[in-house]
Amino acid sequence: MQRSTPARPLLISGDPMFKGSFTALITPFKNGEVDYGAFERLVEWQIEEGTNGLVPVGTTGESPTLSHDEHKSVVETCVRVAKKRVPVIAGAGSNSTQEAIDLTEFAKRVGADATLHSTGYYNKPTQEGLYRHFKAISEAVDLPVFIYNVPPRTVVDISVATLERCAKLKNIVGIKDATANVARVTQQRLACGPNFIQLSGEDATALGFNAHGGVGCISVTSNVAPRLCAEFQAACLAGDWAKARSINERLMPLHDILFCETNPSPVKYAASKLGLCSAEVRLPMAPASDDAKRKIDAVLAQVGLERLAKAAE
Repeated sequence: MQRSTPARPLLISGDPMFKGSFTALITPFKNGEVDYGAFERLVEWQIEEGTNGLVPVGTTGESPTLSHDEHKSVVETCVRVAKKRVPVIAGAGSNSTQEAIDLTEFAKRVGADATLHSTGYYNKPTQEGLYRHFKAISEAVDLPVFIYNVPPRTVVDISVATLERCAKLKNIVGIKDATANVARVTQQRLACGPNFIQLSGEDATALGFNAHGGVGCISVTSNVAPRLCAEFQAACLAGDWAKARSINERLMPLHDILFCETNPSPVKYAASKLGLCSAEVRLPMAPASDDAKRKIDAVLAQVGLERLAKAAE
């Protein structure tokens, strides 16, 4: 019998520090204040479960409703607890370029490994405006920068041509792509080169994203299923697509249900069911509805995550 040829590993582009499963961390609250104790425990648990990297104060971390002091304190806490065991990509996005630079300078000062920057939400900048925004950040602070493209949140889509221009800037190293258009990965790879790091920002399409040349995901789901998400990404990076498909099929109900209402209300409720933190969110975010809670409960049981509550204590 002829032996089957082992699957070839996916070529790893860019810095090997930035690949695999990165968690877009929730920011726990208690009685209206940031619950730093719960946040520290969450960071520690994520690392213990095999998460490859951490992303504090992104959209999932409710950055729009954190004060500047809270934002900086959450980043500093994440870096301190992580202790360089995994890389930290600090959320530093703003629709004010100067504010984004200030947050980037702070991230560098406290020891973050990179920063994540969104396009100009509400401002609706042109492609030239986007390029100048990222260029100014890149030139102001010597720290790796990931561009975050999430048109459903910002109404602005950074084009492949603009990304190609940005990729030539000295500190722009990659993208978090939440367009859910897997064809963009190949298009961006051809435009920006194989060393430009592409991380998915959309859990449900991460399998296709990686098959097109992505090297990881900044994940919402990994807040509550970090080990499974890390195993999924490891299988993709190893070229074990059968295993990756199997894990993806187990995770898909969770990917779907965590976006049954606006993120992060569903994932915060799921985290509360696992004993990680309270389900509290800040207005104008509303808590998950009773209908959403029932659906999330059912999926947590289906995926088999109840056992994680004990591990998180």
